[in-house]
Amino acid sequence: MTRRLLVAAVAVLAASSCSSPNPYYDPKKPHHTERGFRNTDATAIAPRPFGEFLRWQRERWSLEIPPPKADLSANVPDLGYIQKNRSDFAVTWVGHATVLVQIGGLNILTDPQFSERAFPVQWAGPKRHQPPALRLAELPRIDVVVVSHNHYDHLDLGSVKALNAQAGGPPLFVVPLGNERLLAEQGIINTKALDWWDSVEVKGVRVNLVPVQHWSRRTLTDANTCLWGGFVLEGQNKGRQRRVFFGGDTGYSSVDFQAIGAKFGPIDLGLIPIGAYAPRWFMAPQHVDPDEAVKIHKDIRARRSLGIHWGTFQLTDEPLDQALVDLAAARRKHALADGEFFTVKHGDTRRLDSLP
Repeated sequence: MTRRLLVAAVAVLAASSCSSPNPYYDPKKPHHTERGFRNTDATAIAPRPFGEFLRWQRERWSLEIPPPKADLSANVPDLGYIQKNRSDFAVTWVGHATVLVQIGGLNILTDPQFSERAFPVQWAGPKRHQPPALRLAELPRIDVVVVSHNHYDHLDLGSVKALNAQAGGPPLFVVPLGNERLLAEQGIINTKALDWWDSVEVKGVRVNLVPVQHWSRRTLTDANTCLWGGFVLEGQNKGRQRRVFFGGDTGYSSVDFQAIGAKFGPIDLGLIPIGAYAPRWFMAPQHVDPDEAVKIHKDIRARRSLGIHWGTFQLTDEPLDQALVDLAAARRKHALADGEFFTVKHGDTRRLDSLP
């Protein structure tokens, strides 16, 4: 399928959209507009103008992206531990932005994407380089699903419908404002929609929606009519309060991240995107590069951070493993130890109770 046809398919093969005008509009909130939502930094224009998108597509038409040099194969997940754990503070990287967070006795899944392609249909669009490290059937029962925004590589309808049908009853789907309507169209009604800085408590674990710099769209006509965001998860493990930040997709906004650090820091673990950042002239307002990811790590006052959103889908112009090289350079630049901002292979679990 040609790139031109792929671009056209994005426009017409959308499952749903959020409503407009904005039914949540609150003129006292600067990120609200009458038609939808905007970033804290009003100069961070996202989505990018269509002319810039076309320029990017023209420039990458003849671009040959080198194959990864690093071994991106998955490790065999420790299913026995993952499926039984209800006491340890732990995270498992499934792939892309999908992470199983085990905190406060709950299983929380971020941005579930288990499909072969990140696209409205499964016969076109970006194809996985690396399959999910865990299949849906191998997951423990999920208590909460958090969805950062409605782009297809973060809100995959096949995945959320499967999770909604899991044995033992559906999880609670916590989403930014507006996205609950999209889920309801799929028969998913166990949802909680939040605005920035709102929260919901689930069996002693608090789920907070926080601002990040991004945008939303599933069709050509619904840009920014649904909200986007990151999450801070708070729960008790073995007598200690633990906090996890999940960034979803984001450009760099010091105002937002310093505010998160001031309210919730120190953060025990940041789940911070490090991939899908080239070319910078186009991606900078919406996707951080590894150097900016380290700035987020410092702004939110994270003790440790795990780099996610790399090595799974070839969405942008850098090689799939370039983020590893650039993150190492960023650690050196900012004088961070390797273990302070690290990466793992797909399927790896990190047990975090030993963190100070």
